[in-house]
Formats: sequence, C-alpha cells, structure tokens
Amino acid sequence: MILSEAELKSLVRIQHRSPHQLLGMHALGNASGVVVRAHLPYAATVRVEPVHEKNMPAFDLVRIHEEGLFEGVSRKAKRVYAYDLVITRHDGSSVRMRDAYSFLPTLGESDMFLFAQGNERRIYEKLGSHLRVLDGVPGVSFAVWAPNAQRVSVVGDFNLWDGRCHPMRLLGSSGVWEIFVPGLAEGMHYKYEIKNTHGDLTLKTDPFGFFFEHAPKNAAIVWDIDRFKWSDDQWMQQRGEGQALQKPLSIYEVHLGSWKKKSAAESLSYRELAGPLIEYVQKLGFTHVEFLPVAEHAFFPSWGYQVTGFYATTSRYGTPDDFQFLVNALHEAGIGVFVDWVPAHFPRDDWALAQFDGTALFEHEDPRKGAHQDWGTLIFNYGRHEVRNFLTANALFWCRHFHIDGLRVDAVASMLYLDYSRKEGEWVPNQYGGRENLEAVAFLREFNHLVHTECPGVITVAEESTAWPLVTRPPYLGGLGFTFKWNMGWMHDTLNYFKRAPIFRKYHQNDLTFAMLYHYQENFVLPLSHDEVVNGKGTLLGRMPGDEWQRFANLRSLLAYQWFFPGKKLLFMGGEIGQGREWNANGQVDWGLLARSHYHAGVQTQVADLNRIYRANPALWQADYHHEGFVWVDCTDNDHSVFSFLRQDSEHANRLLVVMNLTPMMHQGYRIGVPVVGFWQEIFNSDAGTYGGSNQGNLGGVTAALIAAHGQPASVELTLPPMSVIAFRLQPAKPA
Repeated sequence: MILSEAELKSLVRIQHRSPHQLLGMHALGNASGVVVRAHLPYAATVRVEPVHEKNMPAFDLVRIHEEGLFEGVSRKAKRVYAYDLVITRHDGSSVRMRDAYSFLPTLGESDMFLFAQGNERRIYEKLGSHLRVLDGVPGVSFAVWAPNAQRVSVVGDFNLWDGRCHPMRLLGSSGVWEIFVPGLAEGMHYKYEIKNTHGDLTLKTDPFGFFFEHAPKNAAIVWDIDRFKWSDDQWMQQRGEGQALQKPLSIYEVHLGSWKKKSAAESLSYRELAGPLIEYVQKLGFTHVEFLPVAEHAFFPSWGYQVTGFYATTSRYGTPDDFQFLVNALHEAGIGVFVDWVPAHFPRDDWALAQFDGTALFEHEDPRKGAHQDWGTLIFNYGRHEVRNFLTANALFWCRHFHIDGLRVDAVASMLYLDYSRKEGEWVPNQYGGRENLEAVAFLREFNHLVHTECPGVITVAEESTAWPLVTRPPYLGGLGFTFKWNMGWMHDTLNYFKRAPIFRKYHQNDLTFAMLYHYQENFVLPLSHDEVVNGKGTLLGRMPGDEWQRFANLRSLLAYQWFFPGKKLLFMGGEIGQGREWNANGQVDWGLLARSHYHAGVQTQVADLNRIYRANPALWQADYHHEGFVWVDCTDNDHSVFSFLRQDSEHANRLLVVMNLTPMMHQGYRIGVPVVGFWQEIFNSDAGTYGGSNQGNLGGVTAALIAAHGQPASVELTLPPMSVIAFRLQPAKPA
C-alpha cells in the first residue's frame, strides 16, 4: 500500500476535501509506473483496462480496505493515460465505465474569480448539473457552492444515494465543489449530501437545478435546458426594438394552476394551456400575459412566491421544454410573456437554500436582517457577491433560456427598507444610521442595468408600495432602473371610491383625481391584481354597491376608467367576467357564469372592446408619461360625481374625450368643454345594451359648437348614461 495511514483514513471516512488527489491514476513520483485507486463500496473486484493505449496491459486492483478502497500499480506506464474500470459486483453483475476521478475540473480559475466578484453572468452554465462530453465520454458535471462544508458528495439513483461513491473536490478557495460523473444521462435524479460546518450530514437540492421531482419530492433532475427548438425569431427581433413606454401594454395576469382545469383535481399542463389560453387572450385583445411565479416551489398555497428552485420551472405542469413550448406559442401568436420574479426572500425548507452548508450562506445570520416576520421566510444577503451573482444571473437566465419579455419583481418594498414590518429594536440600521437597505438598492440597480443592457427590450416592473423616489428612473440619475412600477396608490384610492355608495361619492372626488398629482414621477402600471381578490377582500364585483344592475354597471365603469386613465394596464383572471367568488388557487375561473348571466358575458365583451379601442388609439398609450397625454377637462362637479378628461398623443393627431358619470342618475344636455370644433364620434359606452347596460347614449356622436366651457374654446352637449363611462374620438376634418 502506497497511501499513508492518514490518507487512507481520509478516503474511507470520506473526509478528504480533494479526493481526486488520491483517487484515480497518478504517476509514481520518481519511480516509473502509475498507481490507480478507486473507492467502490459495492465492488468485489476491479480491473483497469486502457482506452487508447493499446500497448499497455490491463491490471487488477487489490482491495486495501474493507470499505471498498482498491489500489493497483502498473510499472510499465511512463505517464498517466485514459482507462476504464471493469467492476464486478458481489451479486456477480459487472459494469465497464470511465473513472470519475480521472477527469480534470470542468470549471477554470476565471470562472471562480468572476463568481467571487459577483460578475459571472452565466454562472448557471458552470454550477449545477450539466450534460457534457469529456475526452469523448458523455456524462454529467456537478458543481455546487458550499464554502463552509466539510465534505460534499453528489448522490442519486445512479449510486444508490450513497455519499461514499462520489465525493466531490473543493476547487481552491472558491468554496465550489465539483465532479464529473461519466455515463450519466438526462433524467437522472440527484441531490448533494453535505457534511456541514457542524459535522452534520444533510441532503440538499441543487440551487442551480433546472428541473425537479413533483412536489412534495424535491430531488433535482439532470436536464438539457437548451434542447427546445425556438421559432419565435420575429418576435424576439421585434422585442429588441424596445420603446415600451410608448407602446400599448395590456396585461392579463394568470395563475397557471387555476385558470382552467381538466378536472377538480388536475390542472392543464403547459402544452395543454397553450391553445385555449392563446385563443382567449387573442379574443380579449390583451397584449401580454403575466404568470404568477412559475419557478419551482414546494408549498402550493404560496402561489409560487416561496421559491425552492430559482432556475427551474415548476414540474406541476410539465417539463422545462413544455414551458418553453408555451412561451414560444404565445410569441408566435403575438402575445408577450411576463413572469413574477421573487428575489426578496426564500423559504426555510431544510432541503433547499436555508443554512445550505450549515451557515447562513444565502441569507443573513442575524435574524434582524435575514428573516421576514410576515411570511416566515429568509432574506437574501444582497451584500455577498456570490449571492448577488446567483440572483442577477437568474434574471438573465429567464430572459435568455425561456424568452421571457418582462420580470415583475415581487415585494420590492420589503427589500428596500431594513425596518420593513419591524418594530423598534427589531432591525439593524445601515452604516449611516438609516433604514434604507443599501445593499438591496445596489443589487436592484445592477439587476435592472444587466437585464436592460444584455436583454434589450425586456421590461422590468416593480411591485413597490411606498413613496421610494425614482423607482423607474435610470441608476445614473439615482434611480432603481425599473421600466415600470405598479401604481398601488391608484389601486387603493380607486377601489376605495368605487366601493362607496354613489350618494357618498361626492365627498371623495379626490380619490379619483389624486393619482394625477404624482403620475409623472414614475412610469406606472395600473394593477387590479390577484392580491385584490383573495384573503377576505372579496372580488372586484363583490366590492361594488347597489343591486345587481348597479354592481355590474359599477364594475364596467371601474374597468373602463382603468383602461382610459394614463398608465399601462393589468387585470387578474376572473375580473374580466365579473367573477363573484374570491380567487381559489385550488379551483378555476368560474367560466360557467358566462352562460348563466348576460351581465358576466357583458363585462367580458366590454373588456375585449376596451382592448380593441386601446390598441387602436395612440392617444391612450403613446404619451402615457408626458403632460400632453392627459388633460382634465373638469373634475370639480362633485355634486354629480362627473369627471371628464382628454387623452391625446404627443402630436394631438389622435384625441379622445372621456366622461364618467358615477351615479345612477342620467344627465341630459350636459355640456363639456373640448379643444376644437368638429364631430366627436362616440366610440365607447359602458352603458351599452351589449354589455348589460340601459343603452342610453349619444346616437353615435356629437358635433362640438364654438361655445366655450371648462376653459376650452368649444364644447359638446352630451347625454350621460347612468353609472357609466363614455368616450369620444375627434374625427379628422374632411378636406375642402
């Protein structure tokens, strides 16, 4: 035996931090020949057979320890060469394979240097599991970051989940452990067996895994993320042209598991969703869909917001290829795709990221920094380079490998404030004594910069519920760099207004006017999202006062107001049909309502018409964030709860007049000021009979007279239907 006693013990006890230094083939120093060692707990005999060196003889290895450690020497070899191990097991079966400990590392020094800096933008191509061919041998490389672990082994169905079989090597001071296992193929299940810093053995799933077992199982699955053949080149080229602020953006928010189901217990798969979802979104005219988080999550009631596999689509609805198929099909149909992205926190599951190597690796050690009290989750340590790299590369990964067009970042406020939902004494101030999380701010700026520069045309959206300044301004101006921000203030004020009985609305006119006082500070999306139809809040329809007719009239007015007000649009599924029950992630949209009541079908028809009008009129989106895009005509008629405003493009070539009468009283001969004389065609009326309204209106339009009103040189006399929103488009003058 050539090994020292200490070396032998380090191998059989699985304690050596770089087993490749002792296992595999090595030259015998000054003496001629080579030595081969293999740790094979299930082997009875082991033979070494050359692969390329045909003049070299085969030779047997001798068991030197009862734990399955074998060693053998060939004096004829002058250098190390490629070889196979021919293994006979105790049951008499045999196998021939290349030795996992005969391959060089699959990661280089530059990879580890960039990762330590936080700048390896494709770190997901280096860490995790990857199908590779080394020296003509197919297999899988595994690499995982666990700097404080005493030992890491890859275990799986290929080695009977035995950590003795494939202990990994630590690559210098990087904290990354690596091994290439020949002969493995796609579909293999695996985890990492980690002897953590405390000496405890734990099984952890792969932070960079591309695919996982169905919940509640959690093994990672070897997967080729690049095998899908995309056919959305035209869409991707168009996306790269950007200019999102000056384009129509109307988003249908969807929870994949509860939009439409095959049965009470079974959701549609990604591929099964593609056909009906595309048909429906096209019918209603939305420009984009937004999926609640599709990253892998073990706890279904979290709706995807407690992510356990940041680099994997959830296996509940199919494989990564299946999700790529869905995105590709949507793109081919001219529909963009957003996903919710959750870098604010992660769950405490002991098999996932939490205490990954026995220390707070991805999170903070101090619970005042590292624990979300509201959600029972852990907060990422944004100041750690490798953690920041894990997240920024993840954002780029979704845009590159799944062709995602937009990332809606969840819970941004919880990232920005160190005292978020905390009492005095429960948080740690920053270095200047403030409450701002400076490391999270730097991370968000870097994330937005990388996404916008490396994936041109991709949109980022912040769910940010406070008055943090410059959320949608570039980092070089001191901003966070998001494309858009959800206008939570508009949402709260608007719903508070519409839930009031009409008789009291005259005292709350400012609920619908206040948003314009700050509208130009950010690039806003107007959200009526999933958060507003759960947890006892009721539904949009359920908030509306009055009898059935009035409730639906109110809902139609709410949606019309949303579509005509400045800002991009987002509506959660079910809202477009006036669903009466709160969203239930275990159910589906109440599609049966469309057949049972013309009111529900009317709301759906109105949403389709709103999207058609919205997309056809640049006045409603081209100057969303410029002062010329919106002008109040009159917002002072509190007694009648009437509002009127103009929407127009920057050249005033497309002009719309919008009038809202938010009481059940109809007004005739109501004069509204307009900027020019001419014929104003009535292009929308929420009181139309086809929507379930009373069918009052203006017989197709009105002609403005040169009678000044509301500070405008001309005016029109209108019939204002009860509880309604009506819109008129100025028709171009005919040439003389």
